[in-house]
Amino acid sequence: MEHYYLELCENPVQFENASSVNNVFFDEANKQVFAVRSGGATGVVVKGPEDKSSVAFRMDDKGEVKCIKFSIGNKILAVQRTPKSVDFINFIPDYPHLEFSQECKMKNASILGFCWTNWNEIVFITDQGIEFYQVLPDKRSLKLLKSQSINVNWYMYCPETAVILLSTTFQGNVLQPFAFKSGTMSKMSKFEIELPVVPKPAKLNLSERDIAVANIYGQLYVMYLKHHSRTTDSPCAEVILYQLPREGSCKKTNVLKLNTTGKFALNVVDNLVVVHHQSTQTSIIFDIKLREPDCALNVHQPVLPPRSIHPYRIPLTGIGCLTCSVCSSSVSGYQWYLQVKLPPTVNLLQDKGKLIDFLLRRRDCKMVILSVCSQSKTGSLPVVATVFDKLNQVFKEYLEAEQTYTVAMESGPSRGSTARERPVRTQAVIDQSDMYTHVLSSFTEKKDVSHKFIIAVLMEYIRSLNQVQITVQHYLYELVIKTLVHHSLFYMLHQFLQYHVLSDSKPLACLLLSLEGTYPAAHQLSLDMLKRLSTANDEIVEVLLSKQQVLGALRFIRSVGGNDNISARKFLDAALQTADQMLFYTIFRFFEQRNLRLRGSPSFNPGEHCEEHVVYFKQVFGEQALMKQATV
Repeated sequence: MEHYYLELCENPVQFENASSVNNVFFDEANKQVFAVRSGGATGVVVKGPEDKSSVAFRMDDKGEVKCIKFSIGNKILAVQRTPKSVDFINFIPDYPHLEFSQECKMKNASILGFCWTNWNEIVFITDQGIEFYQVLPDKRSLKLLKSQSINVNWYMYCPETAVILLSTTFQGNVLQPFAFKSGTMSKMSKFEIELPVVPKPAKLNLSERDIAVANIYGQLYVMYLKHHSRTTDSPCAEVILYQLPREGSCKKTNVLKLNTTGKFALNVVDNLVVVHHQSTQTSIIFDIKLREPDCALNVHQPVLPPRSIHPYRIPLTGIGCLTCSVCSSSVSGYQWYLQVKLPPTVNLLQDKGKLIDFLLRRRDCKMVILSVCSQSKTGSLPVVATVFDKLNQVFKEYLEAEQTYTVAMESGPSRGSTARERPVRTQAVIDQSDMYTHVLSSFTEKKDVSHKFIIAVLMEYIRSLNQVQITVQHYLYELVIKTLVHHSLFYMLHQFLQYHVLSDSKPLACLLLSLEGTYPAAHQLSLDMLKRLSTANDEIVEVLLSKQQVLGALRFIRSVGGNDNISARKFLDAALQTADQMLFYTIFRFFEQRNLRLRGSPSFNPGEHCEEHVVYFKQVFGEQALMKQATV
């Protein structure tokens, strides 16, 4: 059975009557698809994968539409019909729905395209440079903010970072980036793409088909698809990544080995570089944060073996279904977005440590990671330990970030400091509750796994938490104790408690008490634990009284100096229940002496509600046995 780890999204962008569409444009910044129909007036339908409803409108037919894009928030529409100008239409409520136009400023220049960098800021890219404008919708005009003259072959735009990349020079391999933010344009360091060596007199030019710009793990990268050269030792194509910082020079950081030749296409999905191979109709993925132990630094092999994209079945009226497996193209009026399927990767990536590293960086990873943990029936305990350590390191980093944020909020903003953002709890944060609920509680009930391995796994998880100084929740210790008792491993339980492998807590002590019928020594182990806690004096007294060890309870409370505040009625009730008259006499006399010492009278106060105990004492021992008040 083939495991597809790439699929087309379940909600493709679909256009009715696709055959009548003259042009389809994709706006990467807004993730919108424009379908343009001409004839009399120009009809436009705009759709996106997350749009609740499509936008449809008509424009005057003023020629063929070469490019069309909305500004952010669908406030202003820009349409290019000629090489010299761009037309604009307001879509802001209460603004006139009239067109206005802007020609490029550079003489004899041709507009290659345009990019919105804000809801009212736009960049014209011409063959002679770039022009940065502010759109004034109320005045139906544009204001030139800045321009830069430079010969341009083609351009790329990264909407996440608002960076435009210009191809310059004759061979096109010198790239000049510009960054845009809040009305400012900044020229970044230019850099050169190393082209393959070809036999003279042939010359190789850099094509825009071989370049992609993407934001990967929060950093801007330029990806260069370098085809094989017959003059080199390596006949296979590769993708070279150049990291492009806001300040400083661009540097070559990663090489992705494709291990084949032919025509390719590039995507970035969930911080993974996806390379599609045309002739085999397969795709491979790379994670630049995964290191290959047998490769040079930052040289990457595919994370998973090549696979086709999962076919998508489109129901068609009258003829059944149309099966589509084509990505990034329109099929019968449909367009898709590519997404990664994580569950199949579990069986395709055998190295569990590497698998966890891969999954932790993915968007929807939690349940897949938990399924990996729950599948560990037998095998290497060091592998289990590695998985736990990786999960708990991420958990610890989140807890520390949350604590830092809390402290900062409590102390208030300091002068010159920027406002802190609360840490985002991603699906990679897997806490003790997640592990207990989805993995460990059911793992202890497995019949096909040895109880020794089960206990070893539980203890490995506790060890891993302790290693990164995360306080272990009592329910994990309870799970260990119940598992040990279930398998009658009382000696091991005794050892764990004696050497404090299981940390002391009141819930744990109470659990031990409940196990006394199965394991009699648990009673004393519970008392010892409560004594060590030093904050559990009331619980110890209750335990001893429930066992009718009334004198023991009284001795304990006297040893910790709490005998002046204890309830006389509670102890007298417990003494009565033993049916031991001499024990009752001893306890009664103790509280008479306490009353005399504290209040100068052996009598009980009405608020102590000991009347029935006084009556019982008189019946058994006579009224003359009551302690007399001291006379001065």
